[in-house]
Amino acid sequence: MPPPYAHHFFVCTNERAEGHPKGSCAAKGAQGVRLRLKEELDARGLKGVARANAAGCLDACERGVCVVVYPTGVWYGGVTEADVPELVEAQAVQGRPLQRLLMQPIAKDRK
Repeated sequence: MPPPYAHHFFVCTNERAEGHPKGSCAAKGAQGVRLRLKEELDARGLKGVARANAAGCLDACERGVCVVVYPTGVWYGGVTEADVPELVEAQAVQGRPLQRLLMQPIAKDRK
């Protein structure tokens, strides 16, 4: 059985205390990004094909608002509401990553 959606946009809505060194996607406008994604998907007739969901911590709030799209596993950082139409066009309509918002890997010491 195929997955129910061709594209699933998970928006980090993690909230940390003000002043936390990693920051917080919630404080950077995550709810607005998620709502704008839902509106854009609906406006383009993609409801039922693509879905925007709130996600817990994606462990990258220092580069947030973070969005990860499945099943491709593409990660985006610094996403704003203004970026949403371009993100939906690239990822859900054209099936390609939006290069300018792609998260680049960073080395982390995870001991």
